[in-house]
Amino acid sequence: MLKFKNVKWMNFLSTGNKFTEVDLTRSPSTLIVGQNGAGKSTMLDALSFGLFGKPHRNINKPQLVNSINGKGCEVQVSFEVGGVNFNIVRGIKPNKFEIWQNDIMINQDSNSRDYQKFLEQNVLKLNHKSFHQIVVLGSSSFIPFMQLSTNHRREVIEDLLDIQVFTKMNGLLRERSSKIKEDMVNINHQLDTTKEKMDLQRKHIKNIESINAEQVISKQTAAREKMDMITAFQAVNGSLSTFIDTHMTETTAKMTKLSDKKTQLNNFSFQITSNIKKVVADAKFYTNNDTCPTCTQDIGDDIKTTKIAEAKARAVELKAGQTELNTTMNEVAADILEVEGFQTQIFNSQSTINSNNSQIKLLQSDIDKLSKEVASLSINSGDLSEAKSELEELSVNKEMLNDEKLNLVDLRTYHEVISEMLKDTGIKTKVIKQYLPVMNKLINHYLQVLDFFVSFNLNENFEETIRSRHRDDFTYSSF
Repeated sequence: MLKFKNVKWMNFLSTGNKFTEVDLTRSPSTLIVGQNGAGKSTMLDALSFGLFGKPHRNINKPQLVNSINGKGCEVQVSFEVGGVNFNIVRGIKPNKFEIWQNDIMINQDSNSRDYQKFLEQNVLKLNHKSFHQIVVLGSSSFIPFMQLSTNHRREVIEDLLDIQVFTKMNGLLRERSSKIKEDMVNINHQLDTTKEKMDLQRKHIKNIESINAEQVISKQTAAREKMDMITAFQAVNGSLSTFIDTHMTETTAKMTKLSDKKTQLNNFSFQITSNIKKVVADAKFYTNNDTCPTCTQDIGDDIKTTKIAEAKARAVELKAGQTELNTTMNEVAADILEVEGFQTQIFNSQSTINSNNSQIKLLQSDIDKLSKEVASLSINSGDLSEAKSELEELSVNKEMLNDEKLNLVDLRTYHEVISEMLKDTGIKTKVIKQYLPVMNKLINHYLQVLDFFVSFNLNENFEETIRSRHRDDFTYSSF
């Protein structure tokens, strides 16, 4: 129950810089009378402003401040709720809003709107509109209950019956339901991600399991075959290298010696040819000339015969020497051909070694590749147990997520049921239905006391049914 104790104000509307105070505890009822403009409605405006931050009448907030002083507007309202004393202090220029409970100010960390919401929902338990309908019945803003819309009628009755708590509960329920919805989205996303990971892990395990010992043996066999080929190439290269090492120096020296000898023989051949030409020329001279062209003396027959005989003897000697020289040169040429044959063999052997080395390099590269593949197969086989362990972890995680999802689904179902109960058509309607017969009975009783003989009835939607003496249907506006 809300029990007002005191209200005071200063610099509010037409009041001055000192508090005007009204004590509401002197007697059960307090009657305030006065001429127009004396300030009777000012008290109602002060009471409304102190509790809700807005006046009872339609006055702008800046107009509430005393126009002479222009500052220091302040209203204080003291009341009691359930044995707990409250004092509300509200001001303009400077702005002030304080809620005191048993002389201790309630924390002001929240903004003024939330602070006001706390006052209305947790302390006063009625809003400004209900305050006008229930507490203050001023002619300036009061609207008769029957002229209100059905929704506003319901709000007033809910305030009277103090069942707005179900509306608060419904608000909290919506927040929790929204949180559950977000959690469901997150859980579904995590489940989808986990399923994708499990599918990938299964494919990975399948790939690992498809690798067996036969593949390893096959690769190892291929590597051994290539190694045997490398050994064969290396053996050939060894033989060829031995051949080259054995004959290279000897062949080179022999070829040098034969080349020098061939050059020397060619020089001898040139000299013999030159001497033969000279002898032939001398023989022709003595044969064809009888006088010496130099000294003009006669050449005797004896001298000519002797010189010609000597020339022929010398020619025979040179001819024999040339024949012998040609034989030697042929022998040297044959030796050179033989040595050149060895050199060709050495060159071919070196080419074969180079080709074999290239093949060995390629084979060794293939062997290294096969070795890495075998090592990779071994590692993959070793990872099989680890991959299965990871799949098991993912499966356990999926089960946990499914359990969590089921819990959220159950909780969401409970919330849906509770939400139905907390709607206007739920518990509040049940409560109102309990009171409606009593309300209708009392209303009809007082209508008869007032000699207004009609049958009046409100349903759970607060729609009225009025029947006149002749049982015709009317509404409130009909009267």
